[in-house]
Amino acid sequence: MKHLITGGSGFLGNLIMKELLALGEDVTILDLYKSDNLPNKVKFIECDIRDRKKVSDSMKGIDVVHHNVALVPLTKSGKKFWEVNVDGSKIAAEEAVKNNIKNFIHMSSSAIFGNVKNFPINNNTPVSPIEIYGRAKLAGEIAVEKILKNKIPLVIVRPRTILGQGRLGIFQILFDWIKKNKNVYVIGSGDVRFQFIHAEDLINAYMLIYNRGISGTFNIGTDEFGTLREALENLIKSADSKSKVRSLPIFPSIFALKLLDFLKLSPLAPWHYLTYHKEFHFDITDLKNLGWKSKYSNDRMLIESYKWFLSNESKISSTTNKSPHRTPVQENILKLIRFFS
Repeated sequence: MKHLITGGSGFLGNLIMKELLALGEDVTILDLYKSDNLPNKVKFIECDIRDRKKVSDSMKGIDVVHHNVALVPLTKSGKKFWEVNVDGSKIAAEEAVKNNIKNFIHMSSSAIFGNVKNFPINNNTPVSPIEIYGRAKLAGEIAVEKILKNKIPLVIVRPRTILGQGRLGIFQILFDWIKKNKNVYVIGSGDVRFQFIHAEDLINAYMLIYNRGISGTFNIGTDEFGTLREALENLIKSADSKSKVRSLPIFPSIFALKLLDFLKLSPLAPWHYLTYHKEFHFDITDLKNLGWKSKYSNDRMLIESYKWFLSNESKISSTTNKSPHRTPVQENILKLIRFFS
């Protein structure tokens, strides 16, 4: 089978590529940049997902499209969220139809749900995104479904917040503060059930769905998790750090973070400060029925990721990788908070 991975140089795209190569499949990467150490047998096409002709040309002779191109919250891309995550997804789906693609796998996000009242979240849970990234991901998902309906079998994957396999993002700041025995902060009490997913578990679920040849929408998160505060306190204990988990008042904190975000003084995006104080977890019964089980609990993946951070800290600051989740995050004004913690 011949596969095209859009956004294949990114964190998830790279992991999907490795799994497909292990199966002996033919893989082409479409992205704006070429990742380091790309295997010689993988074809690379430099392309903006908004370039319809080049996207269409890249799909000629392809059997399966893995659509992973997306601007993530950390990029704070404003209107570009819509151009890439919505318009880019439309182009990918439309050109897939024109090129008679056999299967289309679309990487979505848990951000489409926004404020949720009843848990666990399943495919019948109303979607109500509360910030621009979530709204764009939802619009992209809806557009792809509409375009491909009754034409190409579609799989939609919605992962929870991802850890492991060298994924950095805002966790780099958390790990650095714990290493330096600085207090870490949660908005509110932190006593809310909060689910993560390890990259290995996510890719195992992804490949299970692909190999079974089934269609549908799958929400993916670990099946072993507790509260956010528990996860942070267990990580601090494992790290033998003197850090403490401190609570911040909800509304003043969100107001302050919104202002700092507007002034471009904080790395935290709306998705972070509007949702990380709220309960959030998926019902993964459909995956369990397929025989999938997560290997990593919240605690285990956080501890593993922290150890990876310690072992690779010197490389992180000098990395040339352009993926937002593999590059160091600038603390900006958070440095001041860390200083007084």
